[in-house]
Parts: sequence; structure tokens; C-alpha cells
Amino acid sequence: MKVIFNMHVSVLLKETIDSLLLNEDSICVDCTLGYGGHSKEVLKRIKRGWLFAFDQDAEAIKYSQKELEKIGNNFEIIKSNFINIKEELNKRDKYKVDRILFDLGVSSPQLDNADRGFSYHSDSNLDMRMDKDNELNAEVVVNEYSQEKLTKIFYEYGEEKYSKSISRSICKYRKNKRITNTLELVDIIKSSVPTKYKLDKHPARRVFQAIRIEVNNELECLERALEESINILNSKGIICIITFHSLEENIVKKIIKKYGEVDKIFKNLPEIPKEYLPIIKLVKKIKPSNNEIEINNRSRSAKLFVIEKI
Repeated sequence: MKVIFNMHVSVLLKETIDSLLLNEDSICVDCTLGYGGHSKEVLKRIKRGWLFAFDQDAEAIKYSQKELEKIGNNFEIIKSNFINIKEELNKRDKYKVDRILFDLGVSSPQLDNADRGFSYHSDSNLDMRMDKDNELNAEVVVNEYSQEKLTKIFYEYGEEKYSKSISRSICKYRKNKRITNTLELVDIIKSSVPTKYKLDKHPARRVFQAIRIEVNNELECLERALEESINILNSKGIICIITFHSLEENIVKKIIKKYGEVDKIFKNLPEIPKEYLPIIKLVKKIKPSNNEIEINNRSRSAKLFVIEKI
């Protein structure tokens, strides 16, 4: 299937670039390069700075390399999960940076390319790997995880209220035949939920999200990467994080609370020890405008968190 890369629209692009407060000397990290929407705008503004961009997807890297080269040569793309941000930058003798960006979720080309298995609208092999070199894929999860583990994943990562009945149907089906295709899985999900549930939103939406998160270990990677990012950020440095669902949002809020608030045991002290003072602050939280949602429906659930290192 041919993917039309230029149809990818970066969510909250202007708001994110404005919030980064870039200058020509900024050392920046785009932890989610994708198809380069944010990175291109960053690179235009840091003529004497440098951009490190992380991604696991070889197709996205190949495309974005060419796009960024049209703007400048002061960048490096690192094929790695952003959980390795500190390790990879240290390899390059870079220990502090000024700006960090996370644009979470799946890019439009990944969703639109049926071969990747992310979409529940088109038929494909069950894959869902951001990094095709990883051994774990969606087919393994669906066919080899226990019913109890599938139920747990669907409930915790998809917030799916029919997680038990869906996992039970999957396990019953796979006794006779291995589940290998996306629409095959969609049909099983549809057969496991009430008719009324199908009329609201696509009944496979939450299960596919849950499987994708499990395959790519997204939530653990995000939490660890955010902590590493705070550690390597210069004073007055900025982190912009675009979330797309409540699980990502909750992790961001957890990090903000952990590093941006004074522990309640110290609140009544006349002087708080320096090591217990907040090291970050939430500058603002932005949602897409109605106009953006109308133009790009995939932005409807997005939220931009802007964090500053104190």
C-alpha cells in the first residue's frame, strides 16, 4: 500500500514551536521525530544550534532525513527508543540540552499504512511495532498471552469495560485458528460487545490502543524518558509534551507532581531544604482549537503540556 507522507499533519504545531521559545543557539531534542513536522520547524529556528531527533521507525527516519537536509545539516537522527535519551546523548558527549519535545501517539502515515497493522479500519497482518526489529508484535500478544493477561492489558491500557468478554472470545477463537489479521481481530471484538456499544465509537479502538501500548512498552518508556529529560535539561530549559489519551496524560501529571510540587511533609516548615524544592513547573496546558480539530480530527484528544526547569 502506498503511503502519502505529505498528508501527515503535526498536531498543535504552532503552539508547540511558540512554547519552546527557541533561539539560534538552542540545543534541542525531538524525542518523536516521525515524519518531521515539528523537527523541520525547530531546525529553521536554530541556525547555530543543534537538533537530535529520535525515532525507531526506519521508514520515518528515511523520509525525515531528506526533509531535514533541505533545511540544514545541524542535526542528527538517532534510531532508538526515546527511553535511551540520556545514554545516546552521552555517547555524543552531550550532557545538557535546552529544549525537548515529545509528540506521542502514532503518526498518520503509520495509521494509514495498512501494512503496519495499527489501523482497525483496514486489513493487515497483526504487527503494531514502531521498531520492526523488535521481536514482540501484536500477533504474539493476541495468540500467546493468557486470557488473564489479555484482560489486564485491555482494561489497564485501553480502559476497555468489556475487556473480560473480549479476551474470552479471543482465547476461544484461537483454539481452532491462530489470529493473524487485523480485521479478523476486529470481528472477534465486535462479536464480544453489545450492539449499543458499537454505535458510539469503533468497538476495536480501545483494544488496538492497548495492544499497541503493550507491543511498544509505551507507558514505561514514557515515564522513564521524562525523568531522564528533566535530568539532562538546562536551567530555564523547556519540555513540550503532546499527549493523546488519558494514560499518557496521567504519566505527565505524575511527573509534574513528583518534580514540581513540594512534598506535603515539608509544607509547614519555615524553610524547605534545597534538595526538596521543586525543580520544574508547569507553564501551561494547551488544547487544539476548534478550527484545528475541524481540519485534523486526530487532534481532538490532544493536550500540550509545557514544562520549565527551574
